[in-house]
Amino acid sequence: MKILMVCLGNICRSPLAQGIMEHYAPEDWVIDSAGTSGWHSDERPDTRSILTAKEHGITLDHQRSRQVTVEDFEVFDILFAMDSANYSNLIQLAPSDAAKQKVRLILNESYPGENKAVPDPYTGGQEGFTHVYELLDEAIQSFLKTH
Repeated sequence: MKILMVCLGNICRSPLAQGIMEHYAPEDWVIDSAGTSGWHSDERPDTRSILTAKEHGITLDHQRSRQVTVEDFEVFDILFAMDSANYSNLIQLAPSDAAKQKVRLILNESYPGENKAVPDPYTGGQEGFTHVYELLDEAIQSFLKTH
């Protein structure tokens, strides 16, 4: 299984999602993350994401921000969007109907059909990152129970 976690800048939500999925998923799975924007290309995850992950025994040290590419639709089986804006951006970038079928909202794993968003914690404090971690952890564990 190959999974890409996607948010806007690839420094807050998707790095946490990548780290959590890497922590729980089988070792032969390929997990990566990217942003629909290139604003933070090649930057490390936000310090608050790094600290939040570390509190749960997860390291994000190997991650660097990158922008989603059309090629990602060929490489990955699932592209998990953190919110509806990123979902829409991925759908617009998808090169085919088959590629569009790979795009999902991650919180639909724990709240099926509700299309809930993982809130962007960037402009808030540490508590926002903790909340994002909890939401993602629940969604990822729900996903893994069925895969």
